[in-house]
Amino acid sequence: MIKTAVVILNWNGREFLEKFLPGVIDNTASDDTEVIVADNGSDDNSVEWLSLNFPAIRIIKLEKNWGYAGGYNRALRQVEAEYYILLNSDVKVEKGWAEKLVTYMEMHPRVGACQPKIRSFEKPSFFEYAGAAGGFIDMFGYTFCRGRIFDTIEEDRGQYDDTREIFWASGSCMAVRASAFEQCDGLDEAFFVHMEEIDLCWRMQNAGYIICYIPDAVIWHVGGGTLSYDSPDKVYYNFRNSLMMLAKNLPSRHLHRTLFIRQVLDGVAAVRLLFRSGRAAFVAVVRAHNDFRKARTAIKTFRAMAPHPDMYSTPHTTMNKSVVFEYYIRGKRIFPDLKWH
Repeated sequence: MIKTAVVILNWNGREFLEKFLPGVIDNTASDDTEVIVADNGSDDNSVEWLSLNFPAIRIIKLEKNWGYAGGYNRALRQVEAEYYILLNSDVKVEKGWAEKLVTYMEMHPRVGACQPKIRSFEKPSFFEYAGAAGGFIDMFGYTFCRGRIFDTIEEDRGQYDDTREIFWASGSCMAVRASAFEQCDGLDEAFFVHMEEIDLCWRMQNAGYIICYIPDAVIWHVGGGTLSYDSPDKVYYNFRNSLMMLAKNLPSRHLHRTLFIRQVLDGVAAVRLLFRSGRAAFVAVVRAHNDFRKARTAIKTFRAMAPHPDMYSTPHTTMNKSVVFEYYIRGKRIFPDLKWH
């Protein structure tokens, strides 16, 4: 067994592999760290290109596109390591980035997962949308980050250079303790893509682990490599999966009230998307809610088997008010202005 496996899940991402994989290998591989590419049934000759140009790298071939959750679950079953680092293919890394994440986890056994500082590849001095300086959640299940709230993305001026506990780590680059991953049954394949890492982090916390942000490790993420940020499919998965995550993990006393309020707020968001992004985005929200209702039986079965501690017992990672209200009504556009704890 090796200490660390950096596993890149690829689906038709040959262009990104050509651009970023050499840097990942140069800045990562060591005697106790292996870089692995798991291919999710690509048809763009990704596997052939890898075999020709990096014959020494291990390739895990999956027969079809299982999505982020299904692809990683199947790939990690074939990997023996103490720590997994789930890394997107569209990421530039610096020297020692993986070692910094794993060293922190070795020193803090309660940490189930952590993420580095995530900057934008296109605008390197700014944070990147998907993770920035660590993820948080509000009382209605809307997610946000230090350095990124909705469409407001901050420049990195060192304002978030403190190592700290967060609610969720970004799936674009997330170091995970293998034993915690297995204890929590891995990623939920019903999510397919988007927010499955937040669901996993929530379940890890329910199991007694904590999630952390490690600013000493820095990566640069392109973002939107699989689904663009304005894609109707992305809208669909984000809305549906957010509801699924709440229904699975919320304490019972908060469940029904929160889901009702989310239906109202998502209705407002759907109308806003109709005027901003067009009919397809509006329909995506409606479809997300319809499909969520169809999944309620499976969610009830999960809830009967899982613990649901009060998420508000950790106020430093869970916002006990609405980030939607704070952002759109009160004009609080950056993380320090929220002031909820």
